[in-house]
Amino acid sequence: QVQLVESGGGLVQPGGSLRLSCAASGGIFSIYRMGWYRQAPGKQRELVATITSGGATNYADAVKGRFTISRDNAKNTMYLQMNSLKAEDTAVYYCNQDRWGVAYWGQGTQVTVSP
Repeated sequence: QVQLVESGGGLVQPGGSLRLSCAASGGIFSIYRMGWYRQAPGKQRELVATITSGGATNYADAVKGRFTISRDNAKNTMYLQMNSLKAEDTAVYYCNQDRWGVAYWGQGTQVTVSP
């Protein structure tokens, strides 16, 4: 049974930083591509960043240079370091695990960027 649990969200001022974590259980974490997605109110869920089993990363243009995705396979955990946060980064952030086209999701963690 797959379980993905996000943590680390919260309220932060513009220009601030947060680090999100996604703890995974079930399966062999190290072999799956992992990713972060977000959904703002009234908008569709969108890709933030992905990381392959080999550590290759991909970022949405909106977060390039500000966010860093990483993974610790020994801890079965993925991270998203978010710096220079903007109001438009406000959203629910979801952890995703891609098992060769079969997607699993966490419950999401709220990130709010506001003065």
